[in-house]
Amino acid sequence: MSIADTPTFPPLLRGESVPAHADPFLKAVTSAGRGADPGLILWSEDTTNFRVAVVLAPEMPLERAMGAVYAAQLGFADSLGALGPPEVAVHFVWPDRIKVNGAMCGHLRYAASTRDGAQEPDWLVIGIDVPMLPVRNLEPGITPNETTLYDEGCTDLTPATLIESWSRHMLVWLHQFMDDGMEPLHRGWSGKCDTLGKDVTTPESGTFMGLDEYGNMLLRDTSGTRVIPLYACQEDL
Repeated sequence: MSIADTPTFPPLLRGESVPAHADPFLKAVTSAGRGADPGLILWSEDTTNFRVAVVLAPEMPLERAMGAVYAAQLGFADSLGALGPPEVAVHFVWPDRIKVNGAMCGHLRYAASTRDGAQEPDWLVIGIDVPMLPVRNLEPGITPNETTLYDEGCTDLTPATLIESWSRHMLVWLHQFMDDGMEPLHRGWSGKCDTLGKDVTTPESGTFMGLDEYGNMLLRDTSGTRVIPLYACQEDL
């Protein structure tokens, strides 16, 4: 890999590449469990996909720390908005799916050292996997509800450029979260969710009424409105 293909990162963040065949999210979880300092970004050398993960150490209960998950999503939307064609639209499906121009295009991943929302985690790892290029030998239109960044006009975008941009935009949202709390992220994310007020089947069936003050889902069904915690949807490791 050439120097031109290596992303640079803003202060407080530092990067480490992983081979194309490896999973940066799992590597980040392993590194976090071994005591890696927060701010470490693991990124994949795979040039066909955008695969990145960041290690954080939030000094707050896990339920409140979930604001960082929204910071990662909004950072991706902002970076693609800055680098992609003007017509590219990014939307989110709670809790972890990403849509580009109306079709599914990758997902978010997150895991913490605890699953107890009231406990302060030793670490929180957040990753994003987004396909950059179409799968070889796959006929166009065979998966109409799924897309890639290339298919949506991002033909000149490279993973390294997107990783670098994402790290900067994510950091801006993290700082806003630390300074102003969840409210600006709540507002920004809700504006990019196209299932608010609609019936959903994931993670459970009901009507998605919105988010509570911590970013948890408010789901209404025949038994009333209940809360589905975002931290409870973290990846099983």
